[in-house]
Order: sequence, then C-alpha cells, then structure tokens
Amino acid sequence: MSKTYQVVGIGNAIVDVLTQSDDSFLELMGIQKGIMQLVERERGEMLYGAMKDRTQAPGGSVANTLAGLGNLGLKTGFIGRVHDDALGQFYAREMAVGGTDFVNPPVPGGELPTSRSMIFVSPDGERSMNTYLGISAELGPEDVADDVAGQAEILFLEGYLYDKPKGKEAFERAVKVCRDAGGKTGIALSDPFCVDRHRDDFRRLVRELDYVIGNSHEWESLYQTDLSSALEQAAADSGLIVCTRSGDDVVLVKGDEQVSVPVNKVVPVDATGAGDQFAAGFLYGYATGQELAICGAMGNAAAAEVISHFGARPETDLKVLFQQKGLI
Repeated sequence: MSKTYQVVGIGNAIVDVLTQSDDSFLELMGIQKGIMQLVERERGEMLYGAMKDRTQAPGGSVANTLAGLGNLGLKTGFIGRVHDDALGQFYAREMAVGGTDFVNPPVPGGELPTSRSMIFVSPDGERSMNTYLGISAELGPEDVADDVAGQAEILFLEGYLYDKPKGKEAFERAVKVCRDAGGKTGIALSDPFCVDRHRDDFRRLVRELDYVIGNSHEWESLYQTDLSSALEQAAADSGLIVCTRSGDDVVLVKGDEQVSVPVNKVVPVDATGAGDQFAAGFLYGYATGQELAICGAMGNAAAAEVISHFGARPETDLKVLFQQKGLI
C-alpha cells in the first residue's frame, strides 16, 4: 500500500527575513558573525526594525529541505506550528505553493507570534542569524497527527526541536507512529551547540534511527573526539551516517560500506540553506532507492545550486540539474 507522503518533516516553522549588511553594521548591532543566535522578542523586534530592504521567505531547516524535495517532485508534508498572524498565514500559504502540505492550520488566540529569523548576509556570503523562536518552540505531541506521521515513508527530524521538552515529546511521538507503520526515520544534528546540549539523547538517536546527517563539527561534538574516530563510532552505532565537510568530500557510511563523494568548490553568493538542500538531495536519493554515492552526489548538487544565489531554497529545477549531471 502506498503512503500519502514520501517524506514528512517535523521542525521549526520560521519566517526567514533577509537583508544584506557589512561587518561594521554587525559590530554596531552586537551581532556575532556567521553563527545562529537565539534572541528574545524585544531584541528580535529591534533587529527586525533595523533591517533595510528586507525580503522574507518561509524558512526553518527542515522546511527548507522539504521545499527542495517538493522541487524534485516528491510528496511531502510538514509538521510545524505558526500563529494566525500575517507572517503565519504567509508561511502556510508559501509552503502549500511550494508543493508541501502544511498540515497544522495557523493557531488563533493569545499564543506567541510566528517565529522569525533575522538573517544578515555579509558581502562574503556569510550569514549571521538571529532567531526569535516564538510559537514554533511550542510545537508538542498534540501537533503530530497519526495520519501524517503514520503515512510517511520517511520521517525527517530537526535537532533543534530537542531544546524544548514539548518538542522532544513531539519528536518521540512522530518517530514511534512512523516506525510502527513501517516508515524510516532520521535526523539532522542541526548545530554543534545543539549537540552539546543534548549529547546523551542524540547518541541514543544515532543508535535508534535509520539515518543521521551531520557536518564534521557536529560529529566531533557528538563523540567528543577527532572526525575519523567520531565517524567510526557513529558507523558502529547507526544504520546510515552522512557527514558533510565544508568544501571537502562528503562521507557516507552504511555498515561495511563507506563512500567519499567529492564536491565542486564554488564561491558562495549566500551560504544560507547549503546544509538544508544537501539534505534534500540526499533524501531524494534515499527515498528513490539510489546507491550511497548517488545520494551523496545529489546532495552536493542541490547544495551547490542553493549557494549560487540569495535565499535558502532552490531556484532551478533540481531534477533537470540531476539529469544534466547524469545522476538520474
């Protein structure tokens, strides 16, 4: 019996608000360059007000990945939480336009506002993200419907959700429902600090889930050792591990099989979304039963496309791109 969704993602529903700014502006505003910082509502509103010529797009790591999968023609659904305000309505509408079912309607009433990330992009393509989590941090198990998680061939989870007890419960429930219905489940580790905060839980997840995606810093943080030792331990623990390294080969390990997939180095216009679109390419390969090397090459191709322009979602037809590269 075929399922409603090939991939369902669960994560933070965040509106990305982007602007270009130089290093002196970042210094003036006390923004740390190149990292993601959580901000309180008041600072979020102040930074939002300081942005000139801002553009907005639906964001959040897993949601960006789903947009890439939608571009590739897979049937996708997203479990997330937005407020019934202008940004929340924008978010739900844009996800639907991109071909992903936004399964939970915007929440009315006295809840927190829709989450937003103020992203300042420097001339060198580095992004400095200031995220006000708002309502998406309130995502809980009640937001996970059986007919969504249970109707997913593959479930993709965002590590950041572990920062709130309710998010963690939503996560665990989605995994159980998906697995009980015969689906596969996996996670993106999200960032090294997130890994530091939840090391024990994430190590358990590496053992329990079907696949885990992380970059070299995240894997090193998880096992508190150098990369090759970390990957060796991870491979012994997990069904399938994927490690991306900035400007270097991607490593995929499944049991005794290990492959390195080279990347074509490109100078980024905007590095936003590189990891998210790598995940989209990889998951497309995984969902369609490709071998490891092809899954990795699809990830690399999707990541290269997204860093060649402003914004975190693909602008070209990724399937055509994969065909041009001989991947499908």
